[in-house]
Amino acid sequence: MRTASRSNVVSSFTVVKGALLEETYAVFAAWDFALSKRANLDRLRSENYIGAPSTTWLVDVAKVLNRRFEPQARDRSLVVLAQGGLDLAEWKPLVLWHMTRDEFLVRDFLQNWLFPAYRAGAFRVRTEEVEAYLGTIQGRGGTTEHAWSAVTTRRVAAGLLKMAADFGLLRGSAVKELASYHLPERSFLYLLHVLREENPNPGRVIGAPDWRMFLMGPADVEREILRLHQFRKLDYQAAGSLVQLSLPCKSSREYAERMVA
Repeated sequence: MRTASRSNVVSSFTVVKGALLEETYAVFAAWDFALSKRANLDRLRSENYIGAPSTTWLVDVAKVLNRRFEPQARDRSLVVLAQGGLDLAEWKPLVLWHMTRDEFLVRDFLQNWLFPAYRAGAFRVRTEEVEAYLGTIQGRGGTTEHAWSAVTTRRVAAGLLKMAADFGLLRGSAVKELASYHLPERSFLYLLHVLREENPNPGRVIGAPDWRMFLMGPADVEREILRLHQFRKLDYQAAGSLVQLSLPCKSSREYAERMVA
């Protein structure tokens, strides 16, 4: 199934369908690593073990999962955690990080629009503002699969706001307001592991733009690291430009297994 990277592709379909958090959790909890990705999704469509209300919705769920995740490879930890019964509150932010590896629009919206709005002291977020943001994405490297109508643009804007609310970054239904978000401790530690795997430099881990998706800047990240150091959950040493960061496990996969051991 999908092998080519879609990291710069702007997909209206996946955003409009939403985060699908409970559906994804249920599918991953039932995932069989002995089967291929295609076979697992075929089983989902044939058995409907997630209780989808219609065949159309079931097919859409399978299509979104196929686009977003590689459960047999880079996203395997999400499956391990779901099968280990990790609490949904801790699992959610990890899903957000994993899905945005190949979901440009969600990643860009959270990092380059919602986070700056949050830092600027915004309280309410209007759909019209997000529609204006959508007009700028191609200038930052996003590639649309086809031209959007005004109706599609409005649906995508509403979908981005709903998705942010599903992940706890916004609150409210008709009117969306910025929330006071707190990344769970073990979720934070998992993300430290995955970001260190991408770049072993502690300074770049702390300054990674990925944290903006959780409404955190470098100072917020370092503050949380210092707190965890104080409680001996990691080791952090900083002296001028020299920074050392020692984490509990050698890899994010190992840490995920520890989370549900």
